[in-house]
Amino acid sequence: MSDETPESLIPYDEIVQEALRDVVGRVLGQVERTGALPGDHHFYITFKTKMPGVSIPKHLSERFPDEMTIVLQHRFWDLKVEKDGFTVGLSFGGVPSTLQVPFAAVTDFVDPCVDFSLKFQANGAEDLHEEHEEAENDTPQVEPGEDGSNVVNVDFTRKK
Repeated sequence: MSDETPESLIPYDEIVQEALRDVVGRVLGQVERTGALPGDHHFYITFKTKMPGVSIPKHLSERFPDEMTIVLQHRFWDLKVEKDGFTVGLSFGGVPSTLQVPFAAVTDFVDPCVDFSLKFQANGAEDLHEEHEEAENDTPQVEPGEDGSNVVNVDFTRKK
């Protein structure tokens, strides 16, 4: 009997990642439909800036060449959610900007109001997480919890 797990012919990691990204799409879709965030909910969304389909202004891509975190809380507009991603208007240093982000580029989704967090490996990205500068838009008043409760970490690295 072998201790090695056989390689799966079913791409479970991709299926689970896609299902969890649907959570992000459903939550943002609800905000789009109602036109507001419910209660004190607000979101930190981190994404890879060089992923195919990401469209951000040049000054932001120069400042955040790999990864960027945005905050949806007080000042955002024109949120549009599609099957594969979302578009949102945010202000950075007083300059209004439109960002287009495919769900495949999202690496973190956090709702600090309820200590909820999803972590993803960006489709096609090598590394899961890198340090980056904090977002300058719409700084939230509530910081994420320290205890890590309600955190789902999805890290599918294959053992070879």
